Amino acid sequence: MINNPQLALSVQLPDDETFDSYKSKVNQGVLGQLIYFIEQETVEKQKQPQSFYLFGLSGVGKSHLLHASSAYAAQLGKTSVCLSCAELESLSVDVLEGLEQIDLICLDDIHLVANNPLWQQAIFDLYNRVIEQNNCLLISGEQSAKQLGLSLPDLVSRLTWGLTEQVKPLDDDEKVNVLQYRASQRGLMLSDESAKFLLNRLSREMTSLLSALDTLDNASMREQRKLTIPFIKEILSLQ
Repeated sequence: MINNPQLALSVQLPDDETFDSYKSKVNQGVLGQLIYFIEQETVEKQKQPQSFYLFGLSGVGKSHLLHASSAYAAQLGKTSVCLSCAELESLSVDVLEGLEQIDLICLDDIHLVANNPLWQQAIFDLYNRVIEQNNCLLISGEQSAKQLGLSLPDLVSRLTWGLTEQVKPLDDDEKVNVLQYRASQRGLMLSDESAKFLLNRLSREMTSLLSALDTLDNASMREQRKLTIPFIKEILSLQ
């Protein structure tokens, strides 16, 4: 997906974070906008926005959507890369050099550079190079562009230039559906009762719930047991 010798990062996408596995009725409009944005042909880019800013609270699925967008672009034969500011901030800004040649660049968690003027300038410069190359940039953050607390006004302005969508939290029924879908992808059966037990006893953020599902999956394979509530209590040390 990317060939940049300076970019010493893990850019392997999660296999299970695709548009098909994004189970949220309330965010179907956002998903549709993303698909349209990625499917733009070069001749249409002159008329269509070349940037897309997604924002929403932690745990609503922004990273999933960025991973899915990058994977979908690759399916269409486009070059793509998905990077997180959590990893980038500890590196030299030089790692962004040349990325403007990629069809779709996904940059996650821009709020993490709110106190880093150097990285804000580097992302602003990348943004301009991407536009010059007629390519696309998809960025996510936890607040709207004007609420991010960025110290570089020009970067705030760039974030508001293109498409902007808010990713809304999933309701409990949607979270149950996601857990059951992810479990089925692993060859597991998670009953409504067991899924709701997880919701009631753990953090309701999907990141935490899916992490717990990973733990249960490994334990289930190891011990050859089903995901019953007693088993869940035992493995996750819940009462």
